[in-house]
Amino acid sequence: MILYNVTVNIDKDVESDWIDWMKATHIPEVMDTGFFTEYRMMRMLSQEQDETGSTFAIQYIAETLGHLQTYLDTVAPKIQKKSIIRYGTKMAAFRTVLEEV
Repeated sequence: MILYNVTVNIDKDVESDWIDWMKATHIPEVMDTGFFTEYRMMRMLSQEQDETGSTFAIQYIAETLGHLQTYLDTVAPKIQKKSIIRYGTKMAAFRTVLEEV
């Protein structure tokens, strides 16, 4: 099992809109690609006092590294671009890949 984790910091002024958009549009679009079997969306509770915005982790489960790599190579750029267009500098994201041991 492969876990594809997307950590996002989103500005407070668009946080509610972003959560709604993630649940109604973005996550369903990612899941509809068929490369993932499940997902979780989590809010980080421990944040630094000087940190701006809120931080979330969206975790997608892929059966194999091949499934994830195909998603990253063929679909991810188009889907990620929609986030950038919609939220621009109000959002920062980084991604990690983990393997179950």
